[in-house]
Amino acid sequence: MDELPEAAAAARLGSVPLEASLALNGDAFRIAHARRLAATFLTKARDHRGIPVATATVEIVQLIVSELVTNARKHAPGPARLNLRIVDALLRIELWDSNPVPAAAKAPDPTRNGQHGMEIVAALAQTLIVEQTQQGKRITADVALTLVG
Repeated sequence: MDELPEAAAAARLGSVPLEASLALNGDAFRIAHARRLAATFLTKARDHRGIPVATATVEIVQLIVSELVTNARKHAPGPARLNLRIVDALLRIELWDSNPVPAAAKAPDPTRNGQHGMEIVAALAQTLIVEQTQQGKRITADVALTLVG
């Protein structure tokens, strides 16, 4: 899987749909790169296209992306791909990985050390869908671009 360079992602901000992708190959630096891509993507959507994006949304999206990419890096034996796409007033975060085992939030347990990633994603996303695919699974999380209420 090839990475969509940030320059190409920025160029696509001039057309619909607004999206950016990142290939993930298990390199630990990809987690930081994925967070940076998410922040840059949302900032450019706001600053260059006038799409309302709350600062808190950027931070929430970076956390969700970090959790999803970390889970893929820890649990998927092969490559993965992160896709970010603006759909109406939402950011759709999709992560495909090669592990067919569905990711699920565990029951809350304040004494558990670690393994809170999907709990965090479920708490922060408006919707969270985990689907098996022929190659593994796809996790889709939708986040409102502006905070409501």
